[in-house]
Amino acid sequence: MKNLLQKSLKQLSIFAFIVFVLSIPSYFLLVDWIWIKELDENNKLIAQRIENEFNSQKTADATIEQNIKFWNDIQPVSKIKSTTEPLKKDSLYTIRRQNIYFNTESIDRFRGLMTNIKIKDKNYVLVVETNIEETEETVVYIASITLVFFLILVIGFWLLNRRMSKTIWLPFQDTLKKLKSFKLNSDSSPDFLQTDIKEFAELNTTLDKLLQHNIHTYNNQKEFTENASHELQTPLAILKNKIDLLLQSDDLTEKQYLIAEEMNKALIRSSRINKNLLLLAKIENSQFDDSDEVKFDEILIQSLETLQQHVIEKNIILKKSIENSVVVKGNNSLVEVLINNLLINAIRHSAMNGSILVKLSSNQFQVSNTGELSLDPHLLFKRFSRISNHPNGSGLGLSIVSEICKIHHWNIQYTFNDNYHNFIISFHSTQQ
Repeated sequence: MKNLLQKSLKQLSIFAFIVFVLSIPSYFLLVDWIWIKELDENNKLIAQRIENEFNSQKTADATIEQNIKFWNDIQPVSKIKSTTEPLKKDSLYTIRRQNIYFNTESIDRFRGLMTNIKIKDKNYVLVVETNIEETEETVVYIASITLVFFLILVIGFWLLNRRMSKTIWLPFQDTLKKLKSFKLNSDSSPDFLQTDIKEFAELNTTLDKLLQHNIHTYNNQKEFTENASHELQTPLAILKNKIDLLLQSDDLTEKQYLIAEEMNKALIRSSRINKNLLLLAKIENSQFDDSDEVKFDEILIQSLETLQQHVIEKNIILKKSIENSVVVKGNNSLVEVLINNLLINAIRHSAMNGSILVKLSSNQFQVSNTGELSLDPHLLFKRFSRISNHPNGSGLGLSIVSEICKIHHWNIQYTFNDNYHNFIISFHSTQQ
């Protein structure tokens, strides 16, 4: 992943390179055009000079003709031909041919001029051809120099970007750092660095308002859940005590006793649901510190000892593979809830004489229990999504497990293989 400055530098470099590539043919055409233009002017000056030099000779006409013939002999690329009909206009042309001044094969370009001249009041046609120096070499030199400046430009952009990232972007980096370390259960929003950059100042102001609102909302939700838990638990506890007293009464008929017993079970389940909902609310509101060093293997062994009687009652075969000194970063209480929920879920949904497999390594925690049919993974971790008709289930156990995994940045996965329901938790990068 690249930062914003690197992406902008990349775009600028690509654009500069495209301009550089397009400039090479532009240089070639421009230099060639300038060269030909200058040669045309030079050829006209040569023609004018030849005309003036012949006219300045004070010799007879026969001698002039001999001089012209001698000129044509020593100047094979510059001919003077007599004519009765002068050219209507000068003719400019470019030709490629063998350079007669080289013994080896050398095809060069020549710029030619065919124009009218008068020598001793007699009309002649003068042909002047001048070798065009090859522009390719000149363009190569220009392109090389341009490439050097292009590299200097890119290096300059890179150095400026590094400087900007340390100075101009300092307030943004400071804001980002404080947001990463911000916790919702803190009493106030972070104190952002003061800056004179308008965009960053507006960002900090907006973030401050947003965080203040979130802190206020969080405190209200926290207060509500605590009050709701306290207010609900009190009447539920009173009802539970009254029903316990009623069940101990000798005046109850069998029918009344069964009704009271059903009421007692419903109250116990309601109390359990209330506690679980309160726990979920606290987890979602980030009311738990997840930075402790948790000894996962010790909590797992204690939970297995606590639930041993339930395993014996259902005659379940328990297979264990637990590594020692497995330490994870998280919350001790939540890890204990996670382990208990998975173990209770496995015991509760295992048939009599079933089997449970518990594995713990430095990277994974797995709880597997025997079963007949695969469960729907889309409904498995949803609240109140009952995956069985067990009367003691609240429909929140696996939802709590999923939320605990989320706040610890762990991954939980369900599979069904060889008549085993497998719940696998991967600790990933949070493993210490």
